[in-house]
Amino acid sequence: MPIPLFNSIASWLLKKRYHQIELFLKYPSDVQEEVLQQLVSFAASTDMGRQHGFETIRTYRAFADQVPITDYETIAPMIERTRKGGQNLFWPTHIKWFAKSSGTTNAKSKFIPVSPEALEDCHYKSGKDLLCLYLNNNENSQLFTGKSLRLGGSKELYEDNGTFFGDLSAILIDNMPLWAEYSSTPSSRVSLMSEWESKLEAIIEESIKENVTSLAGVPSWMLVLLNNVMERSGKNHLFEIWENLEVYFHGGVSFAPYREQYKKLLPRKRFNYYETYNASEGFFAIQDRNNSEDLLLMLDYGIFYEFIPMDAYGSEAEKAFPIWEVKKGVNYAIVITTNAGLWRYKIGDTVRFTSLNPYRIRITGRTKHHINAFGEELIIENAEEALKQVCIKTGAEIKEYTAAPIFMKDAEKGAHEWIVEFRKPPQDLGYFTEVLDNALKALNSDYEAKRYNNSTLRMPQVHVARENLFYDWLKTKNKLGGQHKIPRLSNDRRYLEELLAMGVMVKQL
Repeated sequence: MPIPLFNSIASWLLKKRYHQIELFLKYPSDVQEEVLQQLVSFAASTDMGRQHGFETIRTYRAFADQVPITDYETIAPMIERTRKGGQNLFWPTHIKWFAKSSGTTNAKSKFIPVSPEALEDCHYKSGKDLLCLYLNNNENSQLFTGKSLRLGGSKELYEDNGTFFGDLSAILIDNMPLWAEYSSTPSSRVSLMSEWESKLEAIIEESIKENVTSLAGVPSWMLVLLNNVMERSGKNHLFEIWENLEVYFHGGVSFAPYREQYKKLLPRKRFNYYETYNASEGFFAIQDRNNSEDLLLMLDYGIFYEFIPMDAYGSEAEKAFPIWEVKKGVNYAIVITTNAGLWRYKIGDTVRFTSLNPYRIRITGRTKHHINAFGEELIIENAEEALKQVCIKTGAEIKEYTAAPIFMKDAEKGAHEWIVEFRKPPQDLGYFTEVLDNALKALNSDYEAKRYNNSTLRMPQVHVARENLFYDWLKTKNKLGGQHKIPRLSNDRRYLEELLAMGVMVKQL
């Protein structure tokens, strides 16, 4: 089939799905209630269903009354039984895939169940919807005249008692439909390589000669790959290598610290950036408009959503709300019930609604990734926006960063301690620190109150990291590539102390 014809047919087929998307845009509460009823009805005969009386549940209120909110530690024994061959415990169809995830901070691995329904109706459906929404907004797209350069965190899949576990991307690639394999680079063989540095070379070798029209991957690791491509090619920008490149689909970490660096590699105003929000537990939201920072919550993927206001999270007043009861501007922790058998499960992410018609969100951070040692409630969204402002004012470019509290000792006030690895350092670190402090005050009234007259917090302390400090730290933990992330904010000093022990720059700017 001629490439232009294939591009036209593929685009037409994908855009047909938009009429179904319009259904949940118009009737979001009805669609979510239907999803919930389908889930409890389908799983009524499981151990979980019998234990909590799923067959009697007819309303959301009954569901909330009969089924407790859980976390991974609570359901881990049931998951372990399934990994050893037990079935029909929390989901009726046979589960043989488990996405191994340690998150950003936990050393202990989690094994997230991936059912056939989750694969088909959530993960693969979302991939098609991402293309559908992009094509609907860009009718002249030539996406399918070339290939998508994908950068996953793939490693081998491991077998245990007839079940398989590995990175989610490895599971997705292993089950990938033929059309997706045909339109992607590098090959599955290279994508599934486990050693990151060898894989990086193999990806470049295979992909540099392809007609790449899109990029897909985590911003931090994709930037490493693209900088290596530039070094190998000796070109001035990526369009000299892939002239038909038109969009970068990204997710996994905030794009804000990397945006300016990508603009230098991709110096075209009409180039598109599309963000996704997915995890081992499911695919949740997609940017549905060009040049937007908001993500459309996808309501018909077999996932029922609830939200806990963070000001009550972990307290006796904690309460979850369905989507039809949420409010704009509130920081919520997400609770999901899924077609892989996770029931009222806290995934550890926080979001804020920017629109209720339709339901659009922004990711604000993690329930465990914040600094609240002194009542300052500093969240990742604050940190990312402040650093963005600082970089604009100082001309700096940030590669990676992390921050943690300096606890009060004797009469000494507390503070926040930052380690920042720069791609382009500021000329004056003192000015950088002052601008960062002022930006955080403007963004967070609790932080501002604690900084007032140095009442509780003194000026932040910023260290300039030596080159590749964070890369070397991840390498010691065997976490190079893919979905592995730097913990941005932490309420204790464990990660910061490990990084300090590996050596930040002694000479400050």
